[in-house]
Amino acid sequence: MTGPLRERDGVRALLAAESERARAGSGGLVLLRGATGTGRTSVLEAAVRDAEDRGLRVLRARCSQEDTGVPFATVLQLLGPVPDFTDITPDGDDRGSAARLWRLLRAYADGGPLLLAVDDVHLADAPSRHWLREAARRIDRLPVLLVVGERSQYDILPRDDGLARSLPRSLVRSHTIDPLGDASAAELVRAVWPAAGPDWTAEFVRAGAGHPLLLDALTDDLGGGARAAGSLPDAVPPLPDTCAALYPGSYPAAVSWWLDSAGTATAEVARCLAALEEAWPDGTWDRRPPPGPGVTAAPDTTAGKASYTAPGKAPGTASYTAPGEAPGTVLDTAPEAAVAAGVAAAVAADVAAVLARAARADHARVAGWLTAMTRIGILRPDAAGRPRFAHRLLRDAVLTGWPTARREAAHRAAAETMLRRGDPVEAVAAHLLRAPGIGLPWALRVLRDAATVAVHDARPGDAAGYLRRALDEPLSGDRRQRLLTELGSLEYASAGGAVAIARLAEAQHLPAAPRDRVRAAVALGTALVGRGEVTTALEVLRRTEGSLDGHPGLTRTVRTATALLSDADLATRQETYRRLTESGERAPERVGTAGRALLVRYEATAGLISAGEAMNRVRALLAQPSDPLAEPFLLGTAAAVAEWAGELDEADRLVDRGLVGQHPGLLHPMEDALLNTRADIAAARGDIARLIAVRDDGAAVAAHAHGGPSNRDAHVLMALVHTGRAEEARRLADAFDLGRAPESWELNRFLYARGVQRLAAGDPAAALHDFLECGRRQTAREVLSPIVTPWRTAVAQCRLALGGGPEALALATEELRLARVWNTPRTVGRALRVLGAATGGRRGLELAEEAVETLRGAPADAGMELVEALLAQGRQLLAAGERARARDRLREAADLAERRGGLRLLALAEQALRDGGARVPATARTGSGALTGSERRIAELAAAGRTNTEIADLLHVARRTVETHLTSTYRKLGIRRRSELAATLGHGPVVTPERS
Repeated sequence: MTGPLRERDGVRALLAAESERARAGSGGLVLLRGATGTGRTSVLEAAVRDAEDRGLRVLRARCSQEDTGVPFATVLQLLGPVPDFTDITPDGDDRGSAARLWRLLRAYADGGPLLLAVDDVHLADAPSRHWLREAARRIDRLPVLLVVGERSQYDILPRDDGLARSLPRSLVRSHTIDPLGDASAAELVRAVWPAAGPDWTAEFVRAGAGHPLLLDALTDDLGGGARAAGSLPDAVPPLPDTCAALYPGSYPAAVSWWLDSAGTATAEVARCLAALEEAWPDGTWDRRPPPGPGVTAAPDTTAGKASYTAPGKAPGTASYTAPGEAPGTVLDTAPEAAVAAGVAAAVAADVAAVLARAARADHARVAGWLTAMTRIGILRPDAAGRPRFAHRLLRDAVLTGWPTARREAAHRAAAETMLRRGDPVEAVAAHLLRAPGIGLPWALRVLRDAATVAVHDARPGDAAGYLRRALDEPLSGDRRQRLLTELGSLEYASAGGAVAIARLAEAQHLPAAPRDRVRAAVALGTALVGRGEVTTALEVLRRTEGSLDGHPGLTRTVRTATALLSDADLATRQETYRRLTESGERAPERVGTAGRALLVRYEATAGLISAGEAMNRVRALLAQPSDPLAEPFLLGTAAAVAEWAGELDEADRLVDRGLVGQHPGLLHPMEDALLNTRADIAAARGDIARLIAVRDDGAAVAAHAHGGPSNRDAHVLMALVHTGRAEEARRLADAFDLGRAPESWELNRFLYARGVQRLAAGDPAAALHDFLECGRRQTAREVLSPIVTPWRTAVAQCRLALGGGPEALALATEELRLARVWNTPRTVGRALRVLGAATGGRRGLELAEEAVETLRGAPADAGMELVEALLAQGRQLLAAGERARARDRLREAADLAERRGGLRLLALAEQALRDGGARVPATARTGSGALTGSERRIAELAAAGRTNTEIADLLHVARRTVETHLTSTYRKLGIRRRSELAATLGHGPVVTPERS
């Protein structure tokens, strides 16, 4: 990357001025100082060319390590080549030799102005350095300019004093050669690769760190020299991540030379830093320039929330983030900049302490080296203030050739240091991941604690990594069994692969306490069912059950798990529940509370008991003592029954209890069941934002590793339909190949949801197919009640749309019968609505009226069913000619649909109003202007910091009403959380036009 010198105008002007002074008879010393690779030699060469152009005679010398033991080697190289004086050879008398050499220099000066150019004077022999220093004291009276290049770089082991250390400042003109700035370096790159984009150029510049040595070497490796000659096409080469991809290797060789010139101690620190950097979180490089005065990047302190703290200190209280600032915030005021600068200094000091221990170097010297390397661009602070190598390629070059054992030792030393001073546990564990087994108790403790932090942060993949490393530490048999169970669970949650099942199978076969064997069996069974291997899963549980003689409580737990997991296979499910039912009738104590709760659930879905009876039985079971291992099954089952019964608050509490009781690192079938119930509750309440959030819950991955839609997908699909987002709904409905999806109750739910989407899209024939298939599958599972998928009324609606009245009437009648068995307003009201539409006439109007009144008495959570009932009744009244009553019902339906965010039903209600001759003004659908008066009042109180309970008390409304209005407000304003209200709300009253 040869070319004109950039950013060197100042030093060239200095050299030109000093050359003119030398020509006038007044010489001097110009000392060019700079770090290795910054271009001192290039500047010196330019000085030589300029001096020759001005008529100066040039004498040159280049010092080397090999000549340091030869007295006056540098001076002889400088003065000896002149033929008239080749016989000059210094003897053992240094003073006499120095005098003879000085006379030789004067003889040169008598012949005209001279330029003495000495490169790398720091490598000169001691007599030559002394001679040059003394010459500098006397050449101010001679036409001699002495220009010396000297390495000036902070090293871990201090170097000898520089050439000008003892000289008066008046005799020396010093100039430091700094690395190139990013702009100048980028110009050099673009001169070679004109087509390079800004991102690629910036990457190249950072890899070169502004040092011409590195920039030239990297250019050579990427073929820049040949390209400049025109022998290659003008294509920008890829910039690799590792030096192994570079050829012929000029860049790593240049970095190695830079390290060699710094000395072994400095090289060791540099390599330790490169190794430790691999363990730091957030491996991205900060692309911003180093902070200037008053502008500092605040650090990121999000990694690792658990830390080891001194006694009496609260864990995790230390933080580097400035108060009120998010990590990575750019501060632009002086006080904030001062705080952030102090923070960055603290972070750098922490790095220096760890690095000094890892490299076995002096802490103060390491801190100074980090500062110096940052100033010359070799290191750049990241967003957290940590000094990193300027580019990953530079870091890799520093590590090239360093023994693996030494790298691992550095990580171990770093981990020990960070542990002693109480660093975040994941930061300590990150270094243990790169070191072999230590064999000390603290290492296993750190890795287990780090896994716990990662699990609580919903990062199962990271947690699994810590536990995999923990396997390298000494483990007793039972501890290894527990660790493998947790590791297999986490690997399944993060990847769902066969490796996870192999881990769990190994845990299953290791000797362990009975409870630990049960936990491993339940986790393995859950993983196998998730991959579609139901038969194998049930066999694992049965074998475990057979090994639990003398442990009746654990035996009941395994039987309950077997019954729950059998849901994934029709034939097995029927046989399992038959045996469970028989056992429950003969000896309830053998089934246990969780097993009896499953029987309540089974009877509810089979249409055999009412909601009231189911809740009474479930509450009685909850009041009885339960084994801790069986309690998740009891809570999860009870929560599902409570949701079906419309007891949503109680269901919410049960879900929360169940999830809190789950071991965060163990695979368990009830975790996914509880999350499904939470989605069911959100759907019943019309809480679309929560639905989408739970659909993306990481815990759901394990249950669907084998593919196929989930229950949450079904709910989101129906929510998209109800909110009028037809295109999104269509894409989600088409996202799954249901023909290849494995058999499951969740597939049936999604079939029903897709039918809803197709019916709303105006394709009743396709919808009919989905509803009928859903019904066939549910019937085969003995799920007859409409509490889960009311497919009969859905089929009846499709039949009505297609002109098939008699079959629609029969299906609606059967669903009403089953709905009255369960006997909740939502199920009965829905069946009455569809039966009224199928019946028609005066009797149909009576059924429609009964449906509305039934749903009016239901909790607010049945609001969307009430909208549908009002809409159906309004249409029937219009058909009967009762336009006034029809308009009242349709206006009520429209108002309720708008409050609940049901844009599809709102549009249908408004269209029905127009069909009935009513005028419907256009209203805002989104934005502040779309809020009703009640919504705005509640939103403003919430924005002012009031809680939902306080708002309900102030406005004398139910807390559920407040939540419903806020949900609608979030949708209209396009926000997702309470904190966004204040910035989003408009000012001034809202006028809501009345419908006529």
